[in-house]
Amino acid sequence: MPLADPTRPPSRELLLLELRAIWELTAFLASYPLLRLAPRGDGHPVLVLPGLAASDLSTRPLRRYLRDQGWSSHGWKLGPNHGPRPGVEERMQERLAELHARYDRKVSVIGWSLGGIFARELARRAPDQVRAVITLGSPFAGAPRASNAWRLYERASQRKVEDYPGRERMKLPPPVPSTAIYTRTDGIVAWQGCLEREGPTSENIEIEGSHCGLGHNPAALYAIADRLAQPEGEWQPFDRRGLRALVYRDPHRDAHAPGHPLGAHA
Repeated sequence: MPLADPTRPPSRELLLLELRAIWELTAFLASYPLLRLAPRGDGHPVLVLPGLAASDLSTRPLRRYLRDQGWSSHGWKLGPNHGPRPGVEERMQERLAELHARYDRKVSVIGWSLGGIFARELARRAPDQVRAVITLGSPFAGAPRASNAWRLYERASQRKVEDYPGRERMKLPPPVPSTAIYTRTDGIVAWQGCLEREGPTSENIEIEGSHCGLGHNPAALYAIADRLAQPEGEWQPFDRRGLRALVYRDPHRDAHAPGHPLGAHA
């Protein structure tokens, strides 16, 4: 069965289902005691980058959870994310270097949506400072207009969506371990564009949920904790066997269907 066209935005029905993000926040609060049973951190710094038009306020639940689990989590401190305006990438790199120097340890970088695109580019620019990258619904491999937010992007960034710098390079995995967390019911961006090219240190994790709820979706947060808890230099792919298979579906289950990017890269 053919999948949805990966070059077009998600349907209006999926866009309306983004209201699930409110329910997902409620589920996050209700499941917090269970989430505390997830793997614990080793204290290394984690930089969290917000999505388009969002600020550190949007990532507060995620950063609070990571702190409670034992990591040193930090926001980007650059206000709302208006895209790659002049100076933004340089200031992010300064923020990364600051955390690296403060803790004298490599920094894991988590990016939500557009923030994930930034996270991957930070890892390319400074692989010696980045321990791992995790993206949440980030369309780094998608068509420029395969999003219901492309007009907002153009207004916020003051540039055409097709003009994003290094678009072809964005599709390649960064030179550090990388995990792409995505949902097939994303109502903002076409999910196919959020998938990583899998390799020895790159993977995809599929969850159920909305785009706007990825930063507090309980399944996403558990997966993030599991990924961050790995000892540095000992990265292994996410193990979805056993009971986890009930929550985390196999990203390859229909990889040979027309329109599936994992099949295209197989």
